[in-house]
Amino acid sequence: MSPGAVAITGMGCVCAAGNNLPECMESLFRGERNLGVPMRIVSDQATTYPVFEVADDLASLETRNTPDISRTGRFALKVAFEAIGDAGLDREFLRSKRVGVCMGTTVGCVMNNGDFYRAYLKGQDPDMADITRFLRSNPAASVAREFDLTGPCQTIVNACSSGTDAIRIGALWIKSGICDIVLTGGADELSHVACNGFASLMITDSSPCKPFDRDRKGLNLGEGAAMLILESEGVRRMRSKEARTFVLGSSASCDAYHLTAPHPDGRGLRRALKEGIVSSGAEVKDIAFVNAHGTGTQDNDRVESRILHEVLPGVPFLSTKGYTGHTLGAAGAIEAVFTVACLEQGRIPKSAGFSSPDPQLPASPAGSEMEIRGSVAVSDSLAFGGHNGVLVFGTGGDPT
Repeated sequence: MSPGAVAITGMGCVCAAGNNLPECMESLFRGERNLGVPMRIVSDQATTYPVFEVADDLASLETRNTPDISRTGRFALKVAFEAIGDAGLDREFLRSKRVGVCMGTTVGCVMNNGDFYRAYLKGQDPDMADITRFLRSNPAASVAREFDLTGPCQTIVNACSSGTDAIRIGALWIKSGICDIVLTGGADELSHVACNGFASLMITDSSPCKPFDRDRKGLNLGEGAAMLILESEGVRRMRSKEARTFVLGSSASCDAYHLTAPHPDGRGLRRALKEGIVSSGAEVKDIAFVNAHGTGTQDNDRVESRILHEVLPGVPFLSTKGYTGHTLGAAGAIEAVFTVACLEQGRIPKSAGFSSPDPQLPASPAGSEMEIRGSVAVSDSLAFGGHNGVLVFGTGGDPT
């Protein structure tokens, strides 16, 4: 095990694939794709673009210290409850330790309330309760408030790499000794702004997305959240708690090439992958698979396929966005927990939506479920602005 490895002792997830992580994994390996017409978003776009929407309205979520907050905030709470339970922790124990919260989001940092804005622009006096609700819906602060946590509390807003970056920072908090435990991940809900914005960029598919496929036409949006519990070795040994797996390494880069497109030569992703693998202490031969960003857009898939083929030749990869949609600030976190769960199971599902190899891409994703070999896996994220994030996970050797 890498000397800088950080233990993961619990995980949680909610997205269109399921209301908890076990449900999600069962759905992935069944090849189930829960895509449909938006139920909460109304648009006057000429085309109705399907989305991966969470059916649960979260109304039954039982909290102690949480007033009315946004759907994004409630997503964060839902996965926090699941991850904390999975780790075998409780409120009293958490309050006795230095516990930090680091969450990624994009939609969650915007007050998506059309009624308020329309009333304001008409010169009316809209109810400020909407502003108050928005201000108390910060996903990291919502989790910290619910569990009475007093450690570092940070929300990362870095476009589609937000969840990945939050986990990287959370692991650094453990490694630097700032925290005993960190609750980290990402959360985002569907919104009018995101749905209409991506449609206006003309990178949204009107049918189920097809990452890395010859006939790909763009992405589908989704929503959800995921969380990991990171724990210091001292606390974990005190609890005699086994790790599910470890964060072995991580990295981030920015090529600043374009507002929305990756560098055509993949300069930033190449650097992030190489630095992430070096930081983990792993070798390419140890890597079982890559959970790719894989949006289904022309530019992303072309660049990502090229760099994966160059840096990790022959290593299997897939995109799980065919099961969840692109969940924006939550994507990196959801894909991280899927990566860990696949490592545990020793297999990966097929890359949903892929059927026809693109002759212009040097590598293609898994076309069917496959068993994996190796103890290490990589999850990468590409974001607007040229941001790239990489997480390296490994089963390692548990010294407990």
